[in-house]
Amino acid sequence: MAMEMDEIHRLIKQALPDAVIEITDLAGDGDHYKARVVSTAFKGKSRVQQHQMVYRALEGNMGGALHALALETVIAPE
Repeated sequence: MAMEMDEIHRLIKQALPDAVIEITDLAGDGDHYKARVVSTAFKGKSRVQQHQMVYRALEGNMGGALHALALETVIAPE
């Protein structure tokens, strides 16, 4: 079962309330997305830690309901 863009957005926003999130459906199949997440919460974190924060926000859906996510994280200016 595919995961809707709105649900991905909701889960990330719930974990990172200040995040500006852009999500694109790459294949039109609801399984392959690109997400750009900009948040001040990423400050002081490595790129790996930033990505882990987003994956945690997705509550275990990666590899299941969400097959692929090309992720770009950006530290928001304060």
